[in-house]
Amino acid sequence: MTRISKILLMALIMTCSGTALSTSQERKGVSVEYLGTNNTLIRIADDAKYLLLPIQDNGEEATVNVVVNGKLETSFMARLAKSRVDYKVPFDLTPYKGKKVVLNIISHQGRSTIREAQEDACWRNFVVSDTYDTTNREKFRPLYHHTPEYGWMNDPNGMVYADGVWHLCYQWNPYGSKWANMTWGHSTSKDLVHWEHHATTIVPDGLGAIFSGSSVIDAKNSAGFGKDAIVALYTSAAVSQMQSLAYSTDGGYTFTTYPGNPIITLPTEARDPNMFWDEANGQWVMLLAHALEKEMLIFNSPDLKTWTLASQFGKGIGAQDGVWECPDLFELPVAGTEEKKWVLVCNINPGGPFGGSATQYFIGDFDGKTFKADTDANGNIPTKWMDYGKDHYAAVSWSNAPEGRRTVIGWMSNWQYAAEIPTMQYRSANTLPREMGIFKDEDGQYYLSSTPSPEMEALRAGVHYQSRSMSVKQVAKTVSLPTQNDGICEIAMDIEARKGQKVTIVLSNKAQEKVTLTYDTESDTLSFDRAQSGIVNFSQDFPAVTMAPTHRHNGKLSLRLFIDRSSIEVFEQEGRLAMTNLVFPNSPYTTMSVKTSKGKAKINNLRIYNLSVN
Repeated sequence: MTRISKILLMALIMTCSGTALSTSQERKGVSVEYLGTNNTLIRIADDAKYLLLPIQDNGEEATVNVVVNGKLETSFMARLAKSRVDYKVPFDLTPYKGKKVVLNIISHQGRSTIREAQEDACWRNFVVSDTYDTTNREKFRPLYHHTPEYGWMNDPNGMVYADGVWHLCYQWNPYGSKWANMTWGHSTSKDLVHWEHHATTIVPDGLGAIFSGSSVIDAKNSAGFGKDAIVALYTSAAVSQMQSLAYSTDGGYTFTTYPGNPIITLPTEARDPNMFWDEANGQWVMLLAHALEKEMLIFNSPDLKTWTLASQFGKGIGAQDGVWECPDLFELPVAGTEEKKWVLVCNINPGGPFGGSATQYFIGDFDGKTFKADTDANGNIPTKWMDYGKDHYAAVSWSNAPEGRRTVIGWMSNWQYAAEIPTMQYRSANTLPREMGIFKDEDGQYYLSSTPSPEMEALRAGVHYQSRSMSVKQVAKTVSLPTQNDGICEIAMDIEARKGQKVTIVLSNKAQEKVTLTYDTESDTLSFDRAQSGIVNFSQDFPAVTMAPTHRHNGKLSLRLFIDRSSIEVFEQEGRLAMTNLVFPNSPYTTMSVKTSKGKAKINNLRIYNLSVN
């Protein structure tokens, strides 16, 4: 048989049989072995620090089984590149130095022949490396909001203040920029502005992926892990959802999984444990989201390991259109009084006031076992929202915050389109950290206030523009916005308008992309229109108008606007209004214009601050 005939015969066999032959190729420290139409081995051929995985963002997930010295070490899902490589993510090889590492990859994309499978772009692009480049490649990555270095991020988790450091864990996918492989990523900050990234704290194990949860400092050593140990509770999620525990004895940087996990099992879906020490009753209290039942379960414990169900709250109450998730419960003083009230936070998806995910809350009383929500004048429990934008979810507070502060941070996105926003190296940011309070309005109801944490003032790098008083009418007056640092800035102003007027504020760029805010004194509302804000066509749910009650009834409204590369957060000066919305302008907004619908209004104390994170 001639050499050409042999080659043709081999090709014919490979085409006709999915498993008859295995071929091998050397690839810069790795070798690729094709076993069949949906099974491939990657052998690591040198002791590098990382194996870089080639990812296609819209590809189908493959199962990656990591085999070390012949034993299964871990498994994860990755959207390995089929037609193109969008980016690469690192798999850390350092724990396996000196060992034989093989990736047994099972593709779930159908292939008719091995030859066809071999054409996938990923196989030519696996490489080993001692470095991984995390230099930002995204024009929309925020400059002063927390983001992961790479990969997907959603709910903030395990937040605790310890030894002068704010610890922020978060739901993270280390192997791509869409939801999968839920792990606790970890960042820390000493000032809530500058963040340092750390190794993952809690990783998937035999009980499943690591879903949301909380952390506390066990000052009394009630759990037996040591005085001031940091104890985390989280949801282990596989076929079922269970609650598990891990603890840290080094200040929250590394965690040990409790061997008695899971510590809570239920026959129905429950998740996102959030706990605190109840000093008045000498016990631990935990809220658990009974997700599909749309209620919160309240537990008590003496030691963080053994929990007793004390009560349930929420059946038929508040917004019920989506699952209930990510609870929180804390006590706050009422502004201007000696009174204190309790706040129960309940994140919901879908069912937000403008579609998709949002954060509702209830104000009432708590006796250590039972939460009782306040009612309105008609005896009903009203639905209230922490933030009236589309991009504020999974908001929970830090435990052990200093000086009695109740500091909250949320996920700045919406489940309607989070996986489709126009970034790829990473997806999602956190909101600005915020301080919670309670105020009483003219209707006799208590409401949650939300103001930017005082650390945010350190971002100010000089005044770009200021005006003591500006009279505005129906012809718009314009002011330039900063151009340095991609136009990031803070805008503060006091609006004094007449009843029945509408005062419109427009932020725009030369491409006529714009955001329109309208203060309506007749309805006492502030609206935010982002339908023409820039890139909006990645989701039909993104172009939207959101609207918030101002809780002001005299035609006066003081505002603070925080503009970053891809977000605008609006606050009333005393926190009576908060509205968070993503925006993706093709170039920064460079002009602010203000006008009225009729008559004259005043803009007082207008200040536009340059911002810098240096």
